Amino acid sequence: MTHSTEPSGFLSERPAPGAVWAWRLLDADGKEVSAEDAGLGRGPRFTSQGDAESWLGESWRELADEGVDAVTLLEGDREVYGPMSLHA
Repeated sequence: MTHSTEPSGFLSERPAPGAVWAWRLLDADGKEVSAEDAGLGRGPRFTSQGDAESWLGESWRELADEGVDAVTLLEGDREVYGPMSLHA
């Protein structure tokens, strides 16, 4: 999966110390899907909740196409909300 425009808070390889926001990806059985299996490499990390949510708003259809059924927003190890379905 490729994204032509990434939010400014997107951090690809080495997240900065303040980059603590991420998405846990889940399949239809509620089991975690690795970022690699979803076509995301090591998985995006973000510097703010807003950047993480914007990225999901742009990427949810592609994630669903890769077998992701739901997501949970994480701030570090803390679950902020979710699981949230990627289906109507």
